[in-house]
Amino acid sequence: MAADSPAPANSPAPVVRQLRLVVEAADHEAAVAFFRDALGLPEEAAFSGEGDARVVILDAGRATLEIANPAQKRLIDEVEVGRQVAPRIRVAFEVDDAEATTARLVAAGASEVAPPTRTPWQSLNSRLDAPADLHITIFQELGTGMDDDDPGHDGDV
Repeated sequence: MAADSPAPANSPAPVVRQLRLVVEAADHEAAVAFFRDALGLPEEAAFSGEGDARVVILDAGRATLEIANPAQKRLIDEVEVGRQVAPRIRVAFEVDDAEATTARLVAAGASEVAPPTRTPWQSLNSRLDAPADLHITIFQELGTGMDDDDPGHDGDV
């Protein structure tokens, strides 16, 4: 079923209103600075509690949950990086300019795993190791020839 297809008539209405990915970061300040200030995710809320407990909630725009089988994960790694590198969980961020964003994030402390690479599904994707031990994809949809039925298209690319 395509992403914009309506739910079948006999399906209950969706009950999930938000996807929130919770990441533990030993260096909380560095992770917040990277994702809020360098990547540009707006701060939605911040809370603190006893024992130096802190959390900052950043708005990452529209959220999706992408479920890939092992073969698809290997395919994406091969296309974007040329070898298997991604851990079980990878976080992907769509941006307007993958090259500039990648350069800005590397300058802010990320390690480049693979530079922006044009994929067969018409996106420009880079891979980075980011603060909080996250492996991330920065992707820019190029908008030419994209086909949702393309078996290589995985949603974040």
